Amino acid sequence: MVDRKCVACGKLQNRDEMIKITKDFSTGEVFLNKNSKQFGRSVYLCYNKTCVEEAFKKNKVQKALKSPIQKELKGILLDEF
Repeated sequence: MVDRKCVACGKLQNRDEMIKITKDFSTGEVFLNKNSKQFGRSVYLCYNKTCVEEAFKKNKVQKALKSPIQKELKGILLDEF
Protein backbone atom coordinates (compact mmCIF):
# COMPACT_ATOMS: atom_id res chain seq x y z
CA MET A 1 0.00 0.00 0.00
CA VAL A 2 1.42 3.37 -1.03
CA ASP A 3 0.12 6.35 0.93
CA ARG A 4 0.02 9.89 -0.38
CA LYS A 5 -0.87 13.13 1.38
CA CYS A 6 -3.74 15.34 0.25
CA VAL A 7 -2.38 18.76 -0.65
CA ALA A 8 -5.50 20.42 0.83
CA CYS A 9 -6.20 18.66 4.16
CA GLY A 10 -2.97 16.73 4.73
CA LYS A 11 -4.72 13.38 5.28
CA LEU A 12 -2.74 10.27 4.28
CA GLN A 13 -4.58 7.79 2.05
CA ASN A 14 -3.83 5.07 -0.46
CA ARG A 15 -2.96 6.76 -3.75
CA ASP A 16 -5.56 4.67 -5.60
CA GLU A 17 -8.26 6.40 -3.53
CA MET A 18 -7.15 9.93 -4.44
CA ILE A 19 -7.27 12.35 -7.37
CA LYS A 20 -3.86 12.72 -9.01
CA ILE A 21 -2.95 15.95 -10.82
CA THR A 22 0.31 15.85 -12.77
CA LYS A 23 2.54 18.35 -14.57
CA ASP A 24 4.26 16.73 -17.55
CA PHE A 25 8.02 17.38 -17.51
CA SER A 26 8.46 17.73 -21.26
CA THR A 27 5.45 19.91 -22.13
CA GLY A 28 4.64 21.63 -18.83
CA GLU A 29 0.98 20.66 -19.30
CA VAL A 30 -1.08 20.15 -16.12
CA PHE A 31 -3.74 17.43 -16.31
CA LEU A 32 -5.72 14.84 -14.35
CA ASN A 33 -3.70 11.65 -14.28
CA LYS A 34 -6.48 9.10 -13.82
CA ASN A 35 -4.51 5.99 -14.71
CA SER A 36 -1.13 7.09 -13.21
CA LYS A 37 0.65 6.05 -16.41
CA GLN A 38 2.33 9.39 -17.07
CA PHE A 39 5.21 10.72 -15.03
CA GLY A 40 5.96 14.18 -13.78
CA ARG A 41 5.50 16.33 -10.68
CA SER A 42 2.21 15.35 -9.07
CA VAL A 43 -0.14 16.34 -6.25
CA TYR A 44 -2.98 14.38 -4.72
CA LEU A 45 -6.42 15.43 -3.50
CA CYS A 46 -9.09 13.58 -1.54
CA TYR A 47 -12.23 12.65 -3.45
CA ASN A 48 -14.38 15.36 -1.89
CA LYS A 49 -15.56 18.81 -2.86
CA THR A 50 -14.14 20.46 0.26
CA CYS A 51 -10.55 19.46 -0.51
CA VAL A 52 -10.86 20.51 -4.16
CA GLU A 53 -12.24 23.93 -3.16
CA GLU A 54 -9.56 24.41 -0.48
CA ALA A 55 -6.69 23.42 -2.77
CA PHE A 56 -7.68 25.88 -5.49
CA LYS A 57 -8.77 28.66 -3.11
CA LYS A 58 -5.33 28.85 -1.53
CA ASN A 59 -3.43 28.01 -4.76
CA LYS A 60 -1.97 24.88 -3.14
CA VAL A 61 -2.03 22.91 -6.40
CA GLN A 62 -0.31 25.72 -8.28
CA LYS A 63 2.37 26.09 -5.61
CA ALA A 64 3.05 22.35 -5.36
CA LEU A 65 3.33 21.90 -9.13
CA LYS A 66 5.27 25.15 -9.56
CA SER A 67 3.12 25.97 -12.56
CA PRO A 68 0.03 28.04 -13.41
CA ILE A 69 -3.20 26.03 -13.37
CA GLN A 70 -6.01 26.39 -15.91
CA LYS A 71 -9.33 27.43 -14.33
CA GLU A 72 -11.04 24.68 -16.33
CA LEU A 73 -9.26 22.05 -14.22
CA LYS A 74 -11.14 23.10 -11.08
CA GLY A 75 -14.43 22.92 -12.99
CA ILE A 76 -13.61 19.45 -14.26
CA LEU A 77 -12.85 18.26 -10.74
CA LEU A 78 -16.00 19.77 -9.25
CA ASP A 79 -18.12 18.17 -11.98
CA GLU A 80 -17.06 14.73 -10.71
CA PHE A 81 -18.99 15.19 -7.45
